[in-house]
Amino acid sequence: MSLAIVYSRARAGMDAPLVTVEVHLSNGLPGLSIVGLPETAVKESKDRVRGAILNSQFEFPARRITINLAPADLPKDGGRFDLPIALGILAASGQIPGKQLAGYEFASELALSGALRSVTGILPMAVHTRKAGRSVVVSTGNAAEAALVRDAVILAGEHLLDITGHLTQTRPLEPHTTPLPESAVYDMADLADVRGQHQARRALEVAAAGGHSLLMIGPPGTGKSLLASRLPGILPGMSESEAIETAAIASISGLPIDPARWRQRRFRAPHHTASAVALVGGGSCPRPGEISLAHHGVLFLDELPEFDRRVLEVLREPLESGHITISRAARQAEYPARFQLVAAMNPCPCGYLGDPAGRCRCTSEQVERYRRRISGPLLDRIDLQIEVPRLSFEKLQGPGGEASDVVRQRVSMARQRQLERSNTLNSRLDHSQLEQACRLQATDRQLLQQAMERLRLSARAYHRILRVARTIADLEGSTAIRPEQLAEAINYRRLDRSA
Repeated sequence: MSLAIVYSRARAGMDAPLVTVEVHLSNGLPGLSIVGLPETAVKESKDRVRGAILNSQFEFPARRITINLAPADLPKDGGRFDLPIALGILAASGQIPGKQLAGYEFASELALSGALRSVTGILPMAVHTRKAGRSVVVSTGNAAEAALVRDAVILAGEHLLDITGHLTQTRPLEPHTTPLPESAVYDMADLADVRGQHQARRALEVAAAGGHSLLMIGPPGTGKSLLASRLPGILPGMSESEAIETAAIASISGLPIDPARWRQRRFRAPHHTASAVALVGGGSCPRPGEISLAHHGVLFLDELPEFDRRVLEVLREPLESGHITISRAARQAEYPARFQLVAAMNPCPCGYLGDPAGRCRCTSEQVERYRRRISGPLLDRIDLQIEVPRLSFEKLQGPGGEASDVVRQRVSMARQRQLERSNTLNSRLDHSQLEQACRLQATDRQLLQQAMERLRLSARAYHRILRVARTIADLEGSTAIRPEQLAEAINYRRLDRSA
């Protein structure tokens, strides 16, 4: 048989479209050509495949070899097609049985010795291959990642000879399995390490319970970064579907995935010199940015005003929609970005505005210019805005607060109430769900009206106050929003109150 068909998968954002590798041998001058929109790494595979076949003691056909990667209009990149191309050549030349290839999908780079090397984007491929009813064949380095997909059949080898031995049934491979924890493993920093800062701890718990964004304002060294790093530890573990989605983003980004901790929520803290492309993703071949790497987790922006204003403005859309679309002339990619934003900033350029020791020498114009680096529309989208004051010596020497395990139990119960009522977190309630979940008494409506008039709140801020008040009520197990809960939610609009 001079024609062989092998299945593989390409990378296209979060998707893994099927690629049919067609290998045809014909008479003529010996040579190998690859068609089907291959990029440079794919074109170079002919040299790697030739070396791998010869060093594995197979014969490389001295014939005209044509390899078609279908569909022809889908860009193909990377070394993931080395293994299917090599198997296609061996099957087309009759050195391995071609009928055995139909039930598998292959993806691996080949060394010149024939050894299999890991590639990125295996997890999305395993998800789609399971749906297609085929088995996944990868290198041993990718096996644990692919085995995260429940019920997927994963076969892994270290050398081309391992794969051909399985296809010829002389040395069958055993399906690879990876034991996965049923719940998240919490080995992160504990909230009990935080001394004092009771209001900030309370705001952190409210933010965790409702998935709200949080901005902490305070002088240097008051524990803003310390508090932010404790947020993942009080969040409930991810569900299996959330963990798969998060791991898929890490997979296509080439980041390591630890199966023992794959349900832990990620904590991303990019430096303030990060570009817009680094934050939201992009490039000529679109790749995920920090907001997608923080999907279902926490994105911490320290020294918020130090970020370029244009970089911060690109956060506005994903904060509302939960996804980001990256468009380029040749292709388009969409990545999920349902992250929880936590930011920290100083009250003024020197950082000591309001310090009792009077160390601040910033003028009112300097303070105003500093705060204007963050646009009003972005601040409007941050639910909780709190002060984190400097602690006295006595409070620093005092006992720590509640441990993360205790707080996480309350957060989990509050989230469960939200899911049972609206099937979503309070921070994501739409207008119809908000009206049903946040009904106010006449006196409460009057209080909120006074706050809107006095603080000159926007309609978006009004809705966010209601969502925060609903979360506070859920933490306390209240079916209705009480006046003190609404007042607490209003009090969290720190920058509105200082305007």
